[in-house]
Amino acid sequence: MSDFQKKEFASAERAKSNTLLIHTPEGIIFPLLLAGPVTRLLAWIIDLACIIVATTFSRQALAITGLISPDFSQALTMLSYFLITIGYGIAAEWYWRGQTIGKRLLRLRVMDVQGLRLKASQVVIRNLMRFVDSLPFFYLIGGIACLFSRRAQRLGDIAANTIVIRNPKISDPDLEQIIAGKYNSLRKYPHLSARLRQKVSPREASIALQSLLRRDELDPEARVDLFKKIAFHFRTIVEFPEEAVQGITDEQYVRNVADILFTSKRS
Repeated sequence: MSDFQKKEFASAERAKSNTLLIHTPEGIIFPLLLAGPVTRLLAWIIDLACIIVATTFSRQALAITGLISPDFSQALTMLSYFLITIGYGIAAEWYWRGQTIGKRLLRLRVMDVQGLRLKASQVVIRNLMRFVDSLPFFYLIGGIACLFSRRAQRLGDIAANTIVIRNPKISDPDLEQIIAGKYNSLRKYPHLSARLRQKVSPREASIALQSLLRRDELDPEARVDLFKKIAFHFRTIVEFPEEAVQGITDEQYVRNVADILFTSKRS
């Protein structure tokens, strides 16, 4: 990345305190929109309502144990409340990859601070720390920590090295700007194109598209190396004749592959 681009991203990061910029080893920079205390509080209120409903049903189900022993019934009720309160967040965030019901409704997600997938230990730590964040009442300590944290982290996030981001609804990219008007030599072989669409997974197709959308964000060397690796991967999936790929760059090859994968889906 050039010095000018670095200055631009640095100024953007200062101007937008709610945006965290992740720098990858390949030279790619992508922003993450941090969730603020108000949005997180609303998500927690929804989750709290879910917990109250679950504990109410649990209390009613355990009421029958009061016929055996009132003390035993009370102990089971307290234990179930603890398990539901803590287990709800742990189970939901692990199963839904960083989301609870409240976070899903408000399009929030917990992530590793480097943008990586959550580990089980991180999910457990941040949820166990809720007891501290909720002191003395209504998440006062956690809210204050979010306000003064550069990454809007509560104490549980700091301990678990996690962040909470917003996932705004993104419209489909304009593929015409990327692949329209460009000759695609691979389309001369419809049977191989059909085989390519059949064998490529949605994740692999997304990688090809994202590399084209973000190609201008890369250093020249990183850009060449990235498209070389992606093009090699797609060549191993389906091998086109030499005359179809002769004389085209790796980036053009990836563009041709994206053309086959995405424009065919739309048509």
